[in-house]
Amino acid sequence: MSALEPQSINWQMTSNRRAHNTHNFYDQELILRRGQAFNFLLSLNRNLSSGERLGFIASTGPNASESAKTKAVFPLSNSGSGGGWSAQLVSSQDKVLTISILTPANAPIGLYTLNLQIFSHGKEFTLKLGTFILLFNPWLQADSVFMSNRAEREEYVQEDAGIIYVGSANRIGMMGWNFGQFEEDILNISLAVLDHSLNFRRDPATDVARRSDPKYVGRVLSAMINGNDDNGVISGNWSGDYSGGRDPRNWNGSVEILKAWKSSGFRPVRFGQCWVFAGTFNTVLRSLGIPARVITNFNSAHDTDGNLSVDVYYDPMGNPLDKGRDSVWNFHVWNEAWFVRTDLGPSYNGWQVLDATPQERSRGVFQCGPASVFGVREGDVDKDFDMPFVFAEVNADRITWIYDAYTGTQKQNSSDSRSVGKYISTKAVGSSSRVDVTEKYKYPEGSSQERQVFGKALGKLKPRASFGATSAGSVESEEQTPSISGTFKVAGILEVGREVNLALLLKNLTDDVKTVSVNMTAWTIVYNGTLVHEVWKDSVMISLDPKEEKRHPVKISYAQYEKYLKADNMIRTTAMCQVTDEPEVVVERDVILDNPTLTLEVLDEVRVQKPVHVQMLFSNPLDEPVKNCVLMVEGSGLLLGSLKIDVPALRPKERSRVRFEILPTRSGTKQLLADFSCDKFPAIKAMLSIDVAE
Repeated sequence: MSALEPQSINWQMTSNRRAHNTHNFYDQELILRRGQAFNFLLSLNRNLSSGERLGFIASTGPNASESAKTKAVFPLSNSGSGGGWSAQLVSSQDKVLTISILTPANAPIGLYTLNLQIFSHGKEFTLKLGTFILLFNPWLQADSVFMSNRAEREEYVQEDAGIIYVGSANRIGMMGWNFGQFEEDILNISLAVLDHSLNFRRDPATDVARRSDPKYVGRVLSAMINGNDDNGVISGNWSGDYSGGRDPRNWNGSVEILKAWKSSGFRPVRFGQCWVFAGTFNTVLRSLGIPARVITNFNSAHDTDGNLSVDVYYDPMGNPLDKGRDSVWNFHVWNEAWFVRTDLGPSYNGWQVLDATPQERSRGVFQCGPASVFGVREGDVDKDFDMPFVFAEVNADRITWIYDAYTGTQKQNSSDSRSVGKYISTKAVGSSSRVDVTEKYKYPEGSSQERQVFGKALGKLKPRASFGATSAGSVESEEQTPSISGTFKVAGILEVGREVNLALLLKNLTDDVKTVSVNMTAWTIVYNGTLVHEVWKDSVMISLDPKEEKRHPVKISYAQYEKYLKADNMIRTTAMCQVTDEPEVVVERDVILDNPTLTLEVLDEVRVQKPVHVQMLFSNPLDEPVKNCVLMVEGSGLLLGSLKIDVPALRPKERSRVRFEILPTRSGTKQLLADFSCDKFPAIKAMLSIDVAE
């Protein structure tokens, strides 16, 4: 009798991938989800005789072992088994075996090799059958990432385009982002991110074994998406100077970044800021099967010393100062991933904060999370991981100090427990609208529960908090009620290229005449508060009759701010208002200037595999030419990779029209993203939803 050997194998790629919800992946590999059976056909050179049987060995990672659950050895049997790996003979016909393999719902994710064992009359042979990729399974109740709501699964696992909210609490803006988790090679690069981590380099066998746990995978990825410590994916830069890399505002999505990281030999891609880290992190999480979404927190505190307060400084002339390490960012973007917290208990299941932006070290590495959103709301700052930092981001008290460099003294000016953590936002399921999730992070501002939770958190941190003038409790009583109030109001249109018109409104709150000395400044800034350059200043004396309100106009010309405005389009105006023998009143407002409009329009009907012409329209609003114009376009399912188009220079007030072609590859609603940059406008964004017919 001839030796028993396999002739061919049919992985039934199409039906398996559809059954496992992996049919969207561009790469034609066997991509499976754990805890779910897959079928294949094995053709043998002859039928099995009585003294012969078959078995399988599945293994992942280096030094795979059964004890670490990175290797499984299991027989082909006539019935399925419970729990572990099993192989069942479904049918046998004309030397062709239909085999069903079931993987455990808690198997490590990653690339597996499947070997066939042939036991024939006392001899044993092992042959490699092939490889497959095993992912988390949000469709399966037994999986720790299970998400029961179908619409949410579609959005948080399968949706490959999204919206990220940016701007400021009084002016929320949005930008499209191409996650592209199903694009060519992205899944393999996502697995490579894990294989480049410090943990893998230190102890690869243990690291691979721990990839069964989404908590572990999420935490490792939070360290790897930033380039600090470990040659991770993206290098952060908040200086305002992005020479030697790309302005973070110019990226349209993650695909280009992940591919650039791989093609450079896994060196950090320059440059990113928070939404770039979060957008890229979201791609990797969704590609591996962990439900994930992008979250924006407005007025986000960066508390460096764990005392739940952030200290901000000004000089007596009204200049904001880069003093101390605390800061309040206009907005900060992080991720939430969905999984159970067996380490904390069932009430902590669900959304977990993960943050790849390198802000503070956690256990020696720039990583953050997973921190349970429920735990943040309850003030459970003693729970894993990085709860004090995340709690402070949405709850810290903001303490204003006035620092006099001449005398070297500083004095506390005011404390605000309500300004941090506003309009916490994410894209809605199945639509482009904004959903406010602030109540998931904290009780209503000013409610008794909210202050109670803050007190509970402060109490738990007490040993670590540096108490004194900056602790929340001791501040309230010291403050003297000011006799005047002030705000900046916008007067007119805020557009790049135009004069910025504001008014300082001062109101006398008393029945006495008050004389106010006012020192005002305006600085261009990066969104996290990094000061770029002073662009305007003014000092005035204003006399106010009892209960009187006065407007003082503020005008900042384009010539004053043009050279110093960054892609953030942000200007911080401050007024230091002083009535003799009273504490100063600090009035501050960040204004965001609008870019001119970039319009995209589709010129043909849109069908799969049919070229479509798209037109971009842009008018130069300035009285001067714009040059070095580049248009970058991308969109998963609409074009492979990205397009870069050099656009001719534009004369003052000239209109530009650029046509380009896309080739849709998938039906459904797809998102086309464009970024237009030139010497006067570093990043103008546009997005267009396109319905692609079959």
